[in-house]
Amino acid sequence: MLTVWTSPAVVSSGSTPVLYTSYPQVHEHNVSPVNASCTQWSAIVTCCQQSPVGKLLPSAFYIHVSALCTLDPLLQAWEAEARQLVTVTDNITLVKFNLEKPSLSYLYYPNFDTDPHPALQASLHVDLQSREVIQRDYSNAKNPFILHRKETFVAPDYPLYEQFAALTRQEEALGLLDNARTIGTRQGWEQRLAQCHVTLQGHTLVPRSPIVSAPVTIDRHKAAISRNDFSKPVRLALEAGLINANTTFFDYGCGLGGDLERVAKLGYSSAGWDPYYRPDFPLVPADVVNLGYVINVIEDPAERQEALCKAWDLTQQVLIVAAQVLIAQGNAQIAYGDGVITSRNTFQKYYDQEELKVYIDQVLGVDAVPVALGIYFIFRDEAQAQSFRASRYRSRVSVPRISIAHKRFEDYKQLLTPLMTFFTDRGRLPTLEELPEAETLSSQFGSLKRAFQIILKATNPQEWDAISDRRRQDLLVYLALSHFGRRPKLRDLAPVVQNDIKSLFGSYQQACAAADLMLMSLSNPAVIEERCKNSAIGQKRANSLWVHVSAIEALDPLLRLYEGCASRTIGRPPEATVVKFHLRKPKISYLVYPTFDTDPHPALHTSMDIDLRDLHVHYRDYDPNDNPPLLHQKDLLVTTDYPLYEKFAKLTRQEKAWGLLDDLHLIYDTHGWQQRLKDYCAELKGHRVVWRKDADPYRVKLVKSTQRQRSNDRAGHKAL
Repeated sequence: MLTVWTSPAVVSSGSTPVLYTSYPQVHEHNVSPVNASCTQWSAIVTCCQQSPVGKLLPSAFYIHVSALCTLDPLLQAWEAEARQLVTVTDNITLVKFNLEKPSLSYLYYPNFDTDPHPALQASLHVDLQSREVIQRDYSNAKNPFILHRKETFVAPDYPLYEQFAALTRQEEALGLLDNARTIGTRQGWEQRLAQCHVTLQGHTLVPRSPIVSAPVTIDRHKAAISRNDFSKPVRLALEAGLINANTTFFDYGCGLGGDLERVAKLGYSSAGWDPYYRPDFPLVPADVVNLGYVINVIEDPAERQEALCKAWDLTQQVLIVAAQVLIAQGNAQIAYGDGVITSRNTFQKYYDQEELKVYIDQVLGVDAVPVALGIYFIFRDEAQAQSFRASRYRSRVSVPRISIAHKRFEDYKQLLTPLMTFFTDRGRLPTLEELPEAETLSSQFGSLKRAFQIILKATNPQEWDAISDRRRQDLLVYLALSHFGRRPKLRDLAPVVQNDIKSLFGSYQQACAAADLMLMSLSNPAVIEERCKNSAIGQKRANSLWVHVSAIEALDPLLRLYEGCASRTIGRPPEATVVKFHLRKPKISYLVYPTFDTDPHPALHTSMDIDLRDLHVHYRDYDPNDNPPLLHQKDLLVTTDYPLYEKFAKLTRQEKAWGLLDDLHLIYDTHGWQQRLKDYCAELKGHRVVWRKDADPYRVKLVKSTQRQRSNDRAGHKAL
């Protein structure tokens, strides 16, 4: 369940889309005492387990006092009854709900806001059956209990939430939180920090100076990589059409120069500079400037910022910034400054994705556009930036086919074709300035509307209405997501987009109002769950909806917007194959199946989970030799016009007929699937099931008998 809202709210935290819970305050005099009956106790435990705010452990649920108002009214009443039994409540920091018996504890952490890992100083334990209160003092404890992951105790709108969450991400990246059992006390935590050669300054990890010292020289040039193809940032810029025959390209910090040489081979203007490999080459302005994986190898923060500013000064249209982001780092690297020294004596600053965006935005005073993990485009012209953003949410549609013979249409088909193409692209008729053939069409037919009437007579008018509706939905998704950043003024949009809005919505104000209403509906988890369960596209599972990336644009607009809340800031990974919509929690997952088209049951290679509450990214690699999960029934993930749809669907029908898909739980992973094939004397030849040549003949006979029975049962069922 995503969360439970009684008053939906969407807050903009800088440029970060964050969905959070907003509840009206419930005061003690509004609730009645709660008796710990079996039925009610079970309900209390369930409320704790389903609370969207707070930290849930197997035997207890913890929440900060500031977030009590976000709890289910039953929990608020339970806490209010306990509070009546204690005399001192001013110093309470956390409330602990015991899940094993009807009791509740008040915990005092006086330095919760200022200490990154505050120590427990006192507690009040309230037994709500015996009405007994036990007070304990830990102020003189030599090895007190401490807190980790403080952001989990508070609501996302807590003033220090992001500071707490940023520290947790740092600690996770260095593996500091891997074994929770050993770090629950002050001494255990200090030992872990010492093992990793780091310490804390406020809410920031820094190296321990007695152990980690700066090398005489960091070999930055060793960070340069020799590639056989374009780097990912430049490839994405080429695919987006930003680098072309009409633009100039400059690679700032080009390393070995692979990108600029390959751009030149395409016939495009390119140049580059590098402090080690090309120090004598001039720094020249260019339409497109690439700062690819440069700022993350500079150990001096001031010099790092200077490189970013210099690259921006050279940029005339688009700056590409790419840096390494936090995924999963081992502990072998040495902490230094705000990064690490690698085994090659190079420096690496591993950014969090949102941290990288905030850094770029603050240094340059911009609103960087994410295009992939760790890759951003920054536009000089706001209209170009907004056109690029809008284009990312434009779905593909085809020009309607001619369905009715119409002589006048046939006579003027060549002249009418550009008008059909424009309407398909924009969902509306063009202005006279937008279509070169507009003047000829108007003189021939009297107006563009009359010309379009001829088209309607030769095609299905409902298909054109559907195109307009699709373009209207595209704009709504784009405008709704612009709420999280600096929503552009109408004059900041390209003229063609301005005309789209006026034609499809009447006014910019009406369009924005409709988009905001659409965004607000995301705060109701029941709506998301209902749209997922009723989706005509995608593979439906117990707690999720799985959709191939090619089918995202065909989804319900609300689900497109839901996925956009993640991709707008994080950037949808270009290598992602499947998008997983979680029903029970506010999360989107991007799954990578490199052999999706060629392997009948591809193995999961990597996954990237994005928590929509704080946009924290959890990245996981799956070892192909360690029994990775497999994908079945691929036809359910794609639309019927996917090139390989029928091939996938035929395999699914065959596997169902064999009974191979009867229990999906047993064939979740590689070992399970291989065992199922063996049990059914089957093997795969491409996307086709065949009998194993080495199968036991008697076993084959039994399987064939079962198949015949299944076939007869299906035939009988159809007859009924």
